[in-house]
Amino acid sequence: MSTPLDDVALNQLFLEARTYNGYFDKPVSAEQLHAIWDLMKMGPTSANMLPARLIWCHSQDAKDRLANVAAEGNQDKIRKAPAAVIIGMDREFHEHLPELFPHADAKSWFAGDPEARAVHAMRNSSLQGGYFIMAARALGLDTGPMSGFDNDAVDKEFFGDQPSVSSNFISTLGYGDPSTIFERSPRPAFGKFNSLI
Repeated sequence: MSTPLDDVALNQLFLEARTYNGYFDKPVSAEQLHAIWDLMKMGPTSANMLPARLIWCHSQDAKDRLANVAAEGNQDKIRKAPAAVIIGMDREFHEHLPELFPHADAKSWFAGDPEARAVHAMRNSSLQGGYFIMAARALGLDTGPMSGFDNDAVDKEFFGDQPSVSSNFISTLGYGDPSTIFERSPRPAFGKFNSLI
């Protein structure tokens, strides 16, 4: 049976974790990126569809290419980060369901319904993006997720050979420099945005 995490873990994952605008000059290894994937892939998605398609920008050339299609205020953040990632979404995820969800004919649920696939791809790749953030934090890394970029340009530059894949959001990744964060923005109490019925 699961037991609650201790305060140290809760602080690392939620209470003291922050979105970083810059990082210490300390590399992130390819092995760490693999480890993030190995955690985040375990998070639940509908029918285990796993529609996220990730491109890890690990080399300086890849980070420069991504920075070139980002909003001006995000360009230096991407160029100077140890790594960055594009969280994409595959609208043809259903082609993989015979392997990923073998105990039912889940592919037939989505065949011929591109609108449903688009909704599921967005929802579930966003879930996977959240798992990415939590996996990185669990492994001692920090992130800087952002939506300030040109989706069409990112898709052309990085997913040009995969027409069914488009970008959802991007994030930098590394060992966060506390001097680059803002004061924490308000987090309302339960009663503001919740209803208990």
